Amino acid sequence: MNDQWYFEIGDGNTYGPFTMEKLQKWAAAGNLMPTHRVRKADSDEWIIAAYVPGLELTTMAPEVIAPAADDEASLGKSLGKMVRGLSKKNKAADAEQESAEAKKKKSSNPLAPIEPPDIVGLCDELLETSFQRGASDLHIDPEENVILIQLRVDGELEPLRKLPKSILGPLIGRLKVLSRMDIAERRLPQDGRFIRELGPDKRKIHIRSACLPTTHGERMTLRLLALETEQLTLNRLGMSEKALEIFAKHTGQKQGLVLLTGPTGSGKSTTLYAALRHRLAHHPGRIITVEDPVEFDVVGVAQAEVDPGDKLRFDTALRNILRSDPDVIMIGEIRDHDSADIAVKAALTGHLVLSSLHTNSAAGVITRMIDMGIQPYQVAATLRLSIAQRLIRRLCPECRKPRKLSAAEAKVIGHPQAEGSTIYEPQGCEKCNDRGFRGRVGLFELLPINREVARRIVEGCSEGDLASYASEQKMPQLRDDAAQKLLAGVTSFQELVGISAW
Repeated sequence: MNDQWYFEIGDGNTYGPFTMEKLQKWAAAGNLMPTHRVRKADSDEWIIAAYVPGLELTTMAPEVIAPAADDEASLGKSLGKMVRGLSKKNKAADAEQESAEAKKKKSSNPLAPIEPPDIVGLCDELLETSFQRGASDLHIDPEENVILIQLRVDGELEPLRKLPKSILGPLIGRLKVLSRMDIAERRLPQDGRFIRELGPDKRKIHIRSACLPTTHGERMTLRLLALETEQLTLNRLGMSEKALEIFAKHTGQKQGLVLLTGPTGSGKSTTLYAALRHRLAHHPGRIITVEDPVEFDVVGVAQAEVDPGDKLRFDTALRNILRSDPDVIMIGEIRDHDSADIAVKAALTGHLVLSSLHTNSAAGVITRMIDMGIQPYQVAATLRLSIAQRLIRRLCPECRKPRKLSAAEAKVIGHPQAEGSTIYEPQGCEKCNDRGFRGRVGLFELLPINREVARRIVEGCSEGDLASYASEQKMPQLRDDAAQKLLAGVTSFQELVGISAW
């Protein structure tokens, strides 16, 4: 039993038990990643594979060999081979291992010519794979003897494959050239961006890149911007009918302050862009934005990008925007007193201002603005709507499986009367790449600022008191929105439990 091991590959399943010899073969073939977890059958302690004695092959990777002319068409398939293959039957895994051993023997033949890897083709294939998988980020992480390629899909980080450390320099150099970075600078972080045509329809995708020097070499993060943002309008964000009505009403006003809040990666920018498009469609006017950086172009909107070299700062841009006769101003993020003060002044002087900041709840927006130095009476006079939002994964409609909601679970979601209702759990199929989830949907909490809320703000009411008042008035809450999406079969119970900041 000491030789029996279990492992996880990040899809929520546990595989095994398998012998150490089997794990070593998968590691050598590149299917068992250094970041995967393994444990002995007689232990509950999970260990990172790279640190397990006997699995040293997880830190090695075969050299990349250029494909023959007749194999160039299959380059994408060989590169796009995912770790999902580990869940196949043992016979299929053994056949794959035999194929890998045959290739290894062929590459070790001194008579076989070894050509340098096609770095351009490799970069193109990585970007194409990221697009096809619906990834928001592509991570290139150098380790001691290997390069880890990972994707962030629906907010979850998934290992893609390993590459030999010897191609790190050419790989990062190619991406730096695309991003218009300084390829000779390897000791300082750099930012860049470029556009690639990806997918069968050659869709133009804006890609933002960030390079960071580490102890094992430069790492690169590529963010694929607006994969679905252009199709996301207000009615597709996942808002309830009541929340959508409130949001559309306030984004159509002539003046005031509408603020979105939530952690990084909660979809605030997507909601702001959807609000701009809705405003343009229903209330045409002059819209100017200040962003850091501009994520993608919006037709009919004048967009200004903050310069990281302080040539164009937030406060400078905002002051000049007020002289440009805008109807609507969108600020990417309110981050300090200067930007908050200008946003409030713009709202007071007859402009509609849309922006975001970081708090945990809609009521927290008010206390955060006051903490930034804005007077309570100014907040009460300008703030029209605050929105808190989160993103959760959407169940794959093709393979979700139904079950009944237990009494304990119904109590957790705050709806004990829903005991016995039908909810759904993830299962996994080809269309969702065995994840059980496909895409994400938003959870929203809205706090409209009416006269009673404004009075409480001026009187110095606490965040907790404001949240209690909103609950008493049956305003849309994160918990209620989450429960509705669970009962509607949009997401799973475990996914909602992961949203800790309700």
